Amino acid sequence: MVLVGLVDRLRSKFGDRRHAAAVTSRASLEELSVALSSSKGEASGVALAVAIIDRYQTLDDPSKIEYLSWLCQSLAPDPQRLDAATRAYLHDPSESNIIELSRSIEAPRQEFLRRLNQAPGATSVIVGMRSDLLATGRHLGDLQGLDADLVHLLTSWFNRGFLEMRSITWSAPADILERIIAYEAVHEIADWDELRRRLLPEDRRCFAFFHPVMPGEPLVFVEVALTSGTPRSISEILSSGRDTKDPFDANTATFYSISNCQPGLSGVSFGNFLLKQVVQDLQREFPGINNFVTLSPVPGFANWVANETDVSVKEIHTWPEEQLRQLSLRYFLHARRADGSPLDPVARFHLRNGAALDAVMPAANPSKRSESESFGLMVSYRYDAKHIEDRHEHYIADHTVALSEALLNEAKQIRP
Repeated sequence: MVLVGLVDRLRSKFGDRRHAAAVTSRASLEELSVALSSSKGEASGVALAVAIIDRYQTLDDPSKIEYLSWLCQSLAPDPQRLDAATRAYLHDPSESNIIELSRSIEAPRQEFLRRLNQAPGATSVIVGMRSDLLATGRHLGDLQGLDADLVHLLTSWFNRGFLEMRSITWSAPADILERIIAYEAVHEIADWDELRRRLLPEDRRCFAFFHPVMPGEPLVFVEVALTSGTPRSISEILSSGRDTKDPFDANTATFYSISNCQPGLSGVSFGNFLLKQVVQDLQREFPGINNFVTLSPVPGFANWVANETDVSVKEIHTWPEEQLRQLSLRYFLHARRADGSPLDPVARFHLRNGAALDAVMPAANPSKRSESESFGLMVSYRYDAKHIEDRHEHYIADHTVALSEALLNEAKQIRP
């Protein structure tokens, strides 16, 4: 009843546009949100959405979470309507009852977020809201319902059909290049000279997805080296003194870094679409390239060794490479999450996309980060057009870890 009173009071005041600005300045963020969720007029809806966006962006972090908690609880599905719709459907599973059940399940939060998205620049702010939520870790607890609503809407708004792939070159606008430096998540870009070495040579490529409502913000980007065969270490790609290769002499495209740029879009999958589009474009431009592989980090390996095995982390640095290879294969084949999927997040991404674990390369990355995460170990995943769909289906069915023929022979000797 309190919320109904607020809606009536704000709606009556917003009906007179002369008082709209005064009302938005005096009303609380919660009052404005209730008004927006109940608003029928387009003009008043936009004004309310703008006011809510402006107010939200002035909040400190604790206040943002307090507001998101209110949003989750106050605009949840009506339990009485849901109960009545469920009973009606169980009694009579007609089309009309299915429709009512569907409507009663959808939380009013979703319609609120759709209306909020009317404001200029709102999509970016809503992505930021989810980033704020994820930062608390409460997306698995009392804010799980709001997180699910955000993922549902963002998945629709960032559908592949809306995304534009662009090639990022050294001549790209400075603000885009600055974002590439800032968002690089795998191999840090120390300065502009290092960025130039990744973008300017003719045997290097970088591609990114953009969304029309966030034209200056890359969503995800991939860096590619055009090589002869699979590189055995990251230094072969990033060394400042390397020789540039004629890309028409290359037979392999090596994806050596894939970076998601928007934390709020975590779980909204489009990195796989980017890789597929890049493969198609490179095949058209360079017909001699017929191998598509990655040079990938293994971010969970060291933690798994420390927590789940009887191997001493100090001892492992003295091991021969073959012994480290066998332990890493045990990790990929047998270290699993509760749902049965591989523990390693990079493995989950590539295996789900239909790739196979192709090669294991100890001492491939001497950086401090790689040493702490995986003792310098890197791996390669191979995308083979003839097997991608089958491997994808097998992974979806039972989380099968597809292996190259060479690794299959090694895997037979690996104990759980």
